[in-house]
Amino acid sequence: MDMQILLSTYNGEQYIEEQIDSIMSQSFSDFKLLIRDDGSEDNTVPYIEKCLEKYPGKIIFFTGRNIGAKASFFELLRHSDPMCLYYSFCDQDDVWLEHKILRAVSAMENEDDNLPLLYFTSTMLTDFNLEPHKIWPRYSNLRPSFNNALVDNVVVGTTAAFNNKARDVLLSRNPDYQYVIMHDWWAYLCISVFGKVLYDKEPSVLYRQHQNNLVGGDRGWLDFFRRKWRSYSTNRSSRHLYYQAKEFMTCFGDSMSAEEYNKILCFCSPRITYISRIRYMKKSGLYRHSFLENAILKFLILSGYI
Repeated sequence: MDMQILLSTYNGEQYIEEQIDSIMSQSFSDFKLLIRDDGSEDNTVPYIEKCLEKYPGKIIFFTGRNIGAKASFFELLRHSDPMCLYYSFCDQDDVWLEHKILRAVSAMENEDDNLPLLYFTSTMLTDFNLEPHKIWPRYSNLRPSFNNALVDNVVVGTTAAFNNKARDVLLSRNPDYQYVIMHDWWAYLCISVFGKVLYDKEPSVLYRQHQNNLVGGDRGWLDFFRRKWRSYSTNRSSRHLYYQAKEFMTCFGDSMSAEEYNKILCFCSPRITYISRIRYMKKSGLYRHSFLENAILKFLILSGYI
């Protein structure tokens, strides 16, 4: 088996069959689907059991108590087959395009298989009826890197695939999940330091937007600013970026290069005065992938959030 797909479900009865059908319709067939249900209280489990009968031998299914999405995905990682060549995260309410797995495997096959690899793509943002809206996110020509991963998650988890070496890295430490923002962001941090991150601009999924989305795309400028202000207002005392970086340094500080360790050490160091914040902003090398996002990043540094 070349690929194992890791799908976490929770109260996803409305779309789960459609998602599983899209996975089973992939042009690449050498895969199995590993599903963990995170304590659903609706009919998600019966729908999955129906799919077990519909696709015999293709799905491995287990259930657990409700621990939240990020912890559930780490549980899936721990239960994944260590003999697979590749793995892929999967959300419950999207639709995979036919060549998603094939493109991911083809991209990673062209790289050094001794290197931890993380592959991701853009998405086709849709409404809940899968009517296309736009390609999201749109990235600049700047490559994925640790300088970006510290302050920005460009990896949309449902598009992400990674190789066996990357799995080893992700399972080599046991982070405190309260400080991990999301599983896909943690993967981006890890592989940007210890491996190579590959971006494919072609959308690989129909990324459905609806009121129950845990994380989603922006529908326009007004929505963008509303989401950013709501996030800042809610989280400004939480300093999630700082605590995630601190946890990463705790977990991997003994394995990082001197340059990368110094970078994250500076990131986590206090900056009391505006002068110290301005100096850090100029020399840090941190970046996001748009003019507006970079302006927000500067505001976060100057305000002391970072």
